[in-house]
Amino acid sequence: QVQLVESGGGSVQPGGSLRLSCVGSGDTFSTYSMGWVRQVPGKEREGVAAIDRRDGSTSYADSVKGRFTISRDGAKNIIALQMHSLKPEDTAMYYCAADFCPSTADFGRKWNRARSYSYWGQGTQVTVS
Repeated sequence: QVQLVESGGGSVQPGGSLRLSCVGSGDTFSTYSMGWVRQVPGKEREGVAAIDRRDGSTSYADSVKGRFTISRDGAKNIIALQMHSLKPEDTAMYYCAADFCPSTADFGRKWNRARSYSYWGQGTQVTVS
């Protein structure tokens, strides 16, 4: 069992920055690769960024490349999403999610699919306006 708790959301003007944090717990947390997924009401969840547990490789949606950075602090069980140059279209509920994927290659193929993830946090709202 894995528990995830997000924080750091809020309201910011276009061009601003926010840093989201996700604290994970559970005996097997370190065995999960992690992603940030966002959702706008009425739309499907969208994978934003992910980090593989094995080699730390990262993946990003095209819409956030160069603006968002995902990182993992293994000692503190924290997954962070640093967001810069925020745009109104980044407004969404952001979720931290965990995927027990058997290989780096597999995770690289499916990280952006919400159904890949087994555990979810409660979400944190980001509003850019």
